[in-house]
Amino acid sequence: MTTSAAHPTTRAADVDAPPAPLGRPFTALLTSTGLANLGDGVVQMGAPLVALTITRSPGQLALVAAATWLPWLVLGLVGGVVVDRTDRRTAQVVALAARAALLLAGASLAAADRLTMPVLVGLVLAYGVTEVFADLAETALVPDLVPRSRLQAANGRLLATQQVTNTFVGSPVAGVLLTLGAGWVLGVPAALAVAAAVVLLRGVPGPHRAQPTTPTRPVADVLEGIRYVVHHPVLRPFVLAGGLMNMASTAYMAVFLLWVVGPGSRMQMEAAHYPLLTTVLAVGAVAGSLLTERLLRHVAELRVMYACWLAVAPLLLVPVLVPTVPALAVVMLLVGATNTVGNTISMSLRQRVVPRALLGRTSGAGRTIGYGLMPVGALLAGAAAERVDVAPVLVGAAVVTALAAAYPALRVRRSTVEAAERANPDA
Repeated sequence: MTTSAAHPTTRAADVDAPPAPLGRPFTALLTSTGLANLGDGVVQMGAPLVALTITRSPGQLALVAAATWLPWLVLGLVGGVVVDRTDRRTAQVVALAARAALLLAGASLAAADRLTMPVLVGLVLAYGVTEVFADLAETALVPDLVPRSRLQAANGRLLATQQVTNTFVGSPVAGVLLTLGAGWVLGVPAALAVAAAVVLLRGVPGPHRAQPTTPTRPVADVLEGIRYVVHHPVLRPFVLAGGLMNMASTAYMAVFLLWVVGPGSRMQMEAAHYPLLTTVLAVGAVAGSLLTERLLRHVAELRVMYACWLAVAPLLLVPVLVPTVPALAVVMLLVGATNTVGNTISMSLRQRVVPRALLGRTSGAGRTIGYGLMPVGALLAGAAAERVDVAPVLVGAAVVTALAAAYPALRVRRSTVEAAERANPDA
């Protein structure tokens, strides 16, 4: 489980200058991202739906969600060091190739009718390992491919592409493939991972390594990334808030299918129809990516980001209070837009305040917290839903989201960001 009028130090003379092109290497990265995330969308939507055909136990369904994000808790720091010590393009290609091999093995098991819940959870867990290295490498690669003044646009396009391919395309494709068999749900993403790796190799010239520094031990690199995040006045509040919001979001979604899909659910949707509804999320994401730069010409970036983060909590309450398909569609649209705008700004801001040589390690440290809390949220939600009901879990997740979003809004001001940018030697 995420930005140049938005730049606080933009000079007035630069406002009317034509934007610098993003370039062909970035287009190749964007294409590779689209292919890989289309596979992600099929797996992320398909795996829980396959699990739902095996069991309706909240605890067991939560294990699938937890397995998706657990690798970030275990490997996020290590992945960041690897990305900073190796060619970032190569790291991403290797991760995609490993993903393809894994999914092909999973498709073979499904074709042999040996896909049980333990096997499915193990496949999702291993898939998450490849996600750690692929995502960290991609994030660290962006500032090497585009001008600093276009980070907002580049990250917005990446996030929109991820949302479109994950939900707008990947979700309904997962529903169709599920009717053909679980083997297709795993086999098609394997082919997409191969295609993504080929596009990256052919379209992004290398190498792309961090600037050489004094040789250090890997443990020292890990500690440096942690210290940088912990002591940074901008990163620390963002990472802590992001981790809590991600935990709440995963807790929400881990049991949300039980609220919406199947017999006994509140909305009683068919499993094949749910992926079609979630495509509305991608429509909102596209709208958000297109609006981000325009919004930032008129409103300060922090105000926009905080407004988007704070809007999520009340939106999460709507499906509980108004459990209808139209209401859920509106929520999906608005959540897609606000998440994309907020995450685009946050991602680009972090890339501006962190030296390039530390991007991998700080991303790894940040995502260890930001994504590492997600399996915790899923497991807590599953255990709570087993004891009480799904609705209290959904409401609790919305409350945690509101509290988490308020924390950085009270701590990080524009002056804080400007000081951090001046302290970045790459600025």
